[in-house]
Amino acid sequence: MTDIIFSSWQNERFDGREAAAPDNRPPVNVKLAAEFGPGEPIKALMGWDGIVLRDDDVDIVDMCAKYAEAVQQESCGKCFPCRVGTRIVADWLKKIAAGEGKEAYPEKIRDLSLSIRDGSKCSIGQTGMNPILHALQYFPQAFAAAITEQKKAKEGRYRYSVTAPCISVCPSSLDIPRYVEEISEQRFAESLATIRQGVCMAGTLGRVCIRPCESNCRRANIDEAISIKWLKRYVADYEIEKNRHPEIRGHQHKDSKKVAVIGAGPAGLSCAYYLSLMGYRVTIFEKLPEPGGMAAVGIPDYRLPRAIIRSEVEIVKKAGVEIRYGVEIGKEIKFADIRKDHDAVFIGVGAQGSSPMGVEGEEKNYRGFISGVQYLLDINLGRDPYPEGKKVVVVGGGNVAIDCVRSSFRIGKPDVNLVYRRSKAEMPADPVEIKDAEDEKVNFHYLCNPTKILEKNGKVIGVECLRMELGEPDQSGRRRPVPVPGSEFIIETDILIPAIGQKVDYSFLEETDGIKLSKWKTVDSDGETFATSQAGVFASGDCVTGPDVLVRATGNGKRAAEKIDLFLTGNKVEASIDEKFRTLFSTLGVYDKKEQLGVIGGLKRAHLPMLDPEERKLTFEEVEAGFSTPVALGEAARCLRCYRIGMIALG
Repeated sequence: MTDIIFSSWQNERFDGREAAAPDNRPPVNVKLAAEFGPGEPIKALMGWDGIVLRDDDVDIVDMCAKYAEAVQQESCGKCFPCRVGTRIVADWLKKIAAGEGKEAYPEKIRDLSLSIRDGSKCSIGQTGMNPILHALQYFPQAFAAAITEQKKAKEGRYRYSVTAPCISVCPSSLDIPRYVEEISEQRFAESLATIRQGVCMAGTLGRVCIRPCESNCRRANIDEAISIKWLKRYVADYEIEKNRHPEIRGHQHKDSKKVAVIGAGPAGLSCAYYLSLMGYRVTIFEKLPEPGGMAAVGIPDYRLPRAIIRSEVEIVKKAGVEIRYGVEIGKEIKFADIRKDHDAVFIGVGAQGSSPMGVEGEEKNYRGFISGVQYLLDINLGRDPYPEGKKVVVVGGGNVAIDCVRSSFRIGKPDVNLVYRRSKAEMPADPVEIKDAEDEKVNFHYLCNPTKILEKNGKVIGVECLRMELGEPDQSGRRRPVPVPGSEFIIETDILIPAIGQKVDYSFLEETDGIKLSKWKTVDSDGETFATSQAGVFASGDCVTGPDVLVRATGNGKRAAEKIDLFLTGNKVEASIDEKFRTLFSTLGVYDKKEQLGVIGGLKRAHLPMLDPEERKLTFEEVEAGFSTPVALGEAARCLRCYRIGMIALG
């Protein structure tokens, strides 16, 4: 970045003060945003990987003193070097910044900082001293002048935040190291309370989260990532098994302000739960006869038992939320009437419609042609979507497609196939789910695409497909499938299921409601505030993003609740400090998969016990058992507690 005048980030030293020096190229490893928020330029960064300086007006002595104070405040106090050492370093730096420093202080700070870095048990101490050591090494004259001249440092304006590689990519921003550590200390109720500060569906996410945290786990740099998702499931299940009930605080219904939530899916439940805890009177309107949205009717019970969702919805209701089932907006009640009767409205409807395949014959309504969403809905409601059909072909490569093929075995379909136009490497479905489907003997047909539905007497009897080969990458970054001329072939089937995409049904909105849609036919909602084109109406979840993962829906539901609270209390609706830091850290990058930790590994991650493939493919009972307590404790103990502290100087 050409505006940087100094950087020591990720061991990549750049010093603009030495511009004439050979090979002094601008840094490439650091990606620091220009602004923290509108009108708030970032002048400098001090954090776990070093220092980045944009403006030489920043007093490095003052910033070091403030950073050391932040590190000391965040020290957990469980090891001596960090607990005591950071306090001493902070005191010495504070004295230098106050014009009361002594000549011996810089060397003492350096020696003690090295001891803290090398002797601490977790990353607060191990990385917290890095930028201070860099400052002493690269800006010695600043400290010498402050001590010699006994002058006070120029005070700056700073903000700091704590993150971790796993936290930085969690869509719900869960404090993962904290809840994992609480499990290792057998404080299970506290761990679940920590989780519920960010999500209200711990048991659900403990089963079906796509776990981006695990792909950013530093433990993987040593041996294998921690089973973060399954540890979440463990504490959620522990509460149920021990028949314990969480203490719910809040819902005093301040000012009798009312909020309507449309949709009892993950986004709506999350938004309603946190709004109720803030004291608002919240009513959810749900067209289905049960809660959970696509999590309930779109995910099979062998992966996510409905009993788990229902138990977590009871917690939402205990928080004071009213849920009205069987109410379809636009029919039983108009959207305009809901707006009139409530102080704010949140739209959280899911993507329960199916996208067309664009193949010949799909508009004919042949018997045996069933959308993936409808197929799973019927199965989850206890119905065989097409009893006379025995051969199944599912088209698609996502989790819905995998759910369709695996569910087919469980309703007695003996011949199950999946057709995907790219190779296995490009499949967007969870790799674990793909492997489970392979183990259950699903027939995978890669690099082929359906072109025509074959029928007889109005019934599907087969599908014509065309072989594909991979060309150049498209906008998704995956290689584009290209048809191979003359490679047509036929797969015989009596059930054809497109599972290539989902869409949202907006028939509940009328033109006079004034809710603007985007060019992608999603609700046009601000990415930071979740506000729509109509004042007091907010939206997030699938209706804004399109079909997305459950953990992002829950996280954005909570964030939307915070924005609705700002709106109802007359405050400016804007991104919070935490959200700004999340964006900053996301751009900067917190996890370095090339980092050498210098730690002896060999402790492999724990896995859940699973039924044998031939046994599990015939049942809708949950196929994975949870961790036992000893296994959970051992797995949690593998956590490195990789907290990082980042501080910025603002203009």
